[in-house]
Amino acid sequence: MEASDLKFLRTLLETPGTSGYEQQVQQVVRDFASPFAAEVTTDWHGNVAAIVNPSGSPRVMLAGHCDQIGLMVRHIDDLGYLWVSPIGGWDVQMLIGQQLTVWTKDGGIPGVIARKAIHLLTSDERKTVPEIKDLWIDIGARDGAEARSLVRPGDPVTLTHRYCELKNGLVAGPAMDDRVGVWVVMKALQLAAEKSPTACIAAVSTVQEEIGLRGARTSAFSLESTVGIAVDVTHATDCPTIEENQHGSVKLGQGPVVYRGPNVNPVVFEKLSSIAEEQQIPVQYNGISRPAGNDANAMQLNRGGMATGIVAIPNRYMHSPVEVVALDDLENAAKLIAGFLLQVDGDTDFTPR
Repeated sequence: MEASDLKFLRTLLETPGTSGYEQQVQQVVRDFASPFAAEVTTDWHGNVAAIVNPSGSPRVMLAGHCDQIGLMVRHIDDLGYLWVSPIGGWDVQMLIGQQLTVWTKDGGIPGVIARKAIHLLTSDERKTVPEIKDLWIDIGARDGAEARSLVRPGDPVTLTHRYCELKNGLVAGPAMDDRVGVWVVMKALQLAAEKSPTACIAAVSTVQEEIGLRGARTSAFSLESTVGIAVDVTHATDCPTIEENQHGSVKLGQGPVVYRGPNVNPVVFEKLSSIAEEQQIPVQYNGISRPAGNDANAMQLNRGGMATGIVAIPNRYMHSPVEVVALDDLENAAKLIAGFLLQVDGDTDFTPR
């Protein structure tokens, strides 16, 4: 990956943006897209759309969601501890013992989340997985008055952002879900823009996917696109304890996953498949037999129905502090989608036959 592209990815990963609090990471997106997009807009919901060839046909929407799972401060007790509720889906065991950042109006405040030491746990407590309501964040405040002078209820909390390079082109950290999708759609737009596409292309960094696909629903309605591709992460199965016979064979570094099933338009799927073959872009195939749990779900049901595709990035340990992806998969996903964008024109018929 070129240095400038890696810098964009790292900046996305190291910038906070839980659902409903995406303003900082959306500024990163605007800064990246502004030099090559004809228009960069932000709607009242917070979605950022970078548009190339606004008068072109057909209207194509790419979606990657920028929000990450996190926590929200709900109460500050008299001892200065912060009590929180989840934003998005958490495995509580992933939180215990983590370093966190509380994002206040004046910036980030470091904190830690834990529970009482193992020496003090009863035998029953040792066998029980706690709930988030049983955990607290310690920012080191002397008392409640000091904590309340720094933190307000409603302040978002994220895992401390880290970027770790592993062997063989793999990288780890929180927020891969779905900052890698944002990277892919913006990079695909940049690649397509260099070759004068005939379609109107809107690459959208959507908000609030983790709490109900909310940004994709509003942005799809506003853009009135007829065809779209959602880019999100998918579960890699090349690690212990995951059953391939239940989840398919999905390996890091073997290419993005092109999905088929009822949430995918057959013409979009076939076009993506043929482009991968023609341009020798490595891809993997998998099926999803129900409505997708990502932005494609909302996109497909927009207005009279959008011809929708799903391109996914294999991800180990999703919704954890150490999500792992392969950089090659990101680049190949961007190349694949750029190829699709350059082959779509006003005569392309997405009617299943």
